[in-house]
Amino acid sequence: MEAVIYLDTHVVVWLYAGEFDRFPASASEFIEQNNLLISPAVLLELQFLKEIKRITADPMLVFQTLEETIGLQLCKLEFYKVVVGALSQSWTRDPFDRLIAAQASIRNASLLTKDRIIRRNCSTACW
Repeated sequence: MEAVIYLDTHVVVWLYAGEFDRFPASASEFIEQNNLLISPAVLLELQFLKEIKRITADPMLVFQTLEETIGLQLCKLEFYKVVVGALSQSWTRDPFDRLIAAQASIRNASLLTKDRIIRRNCSTACW
């Protein structure tokens, strides 16, 4: 039975760009063997990255493309629950990291991220 794994924003960007060489074998295995979810905060962070010209793709196009190609799904946990979970993520000032980590933690699901700070502070984070 496949488990659920959340993807951090940079993972989504790299998958969309086809930059598979950025992933170690363990991360590639997680992607191939699990149901993939993103927090809605990832879409908002993608929009922010587009606005500051770090990426050029539209966030919804990124999501729809990955939904069609790898079965990526959007998590629909109640926003209030996610925010309450994010209140305890005091290890970061980054609101996107707080929401994304909280969403994975609430479901006790893995969060695939290269970010060392997240991995050090979020018990479900992996790479």
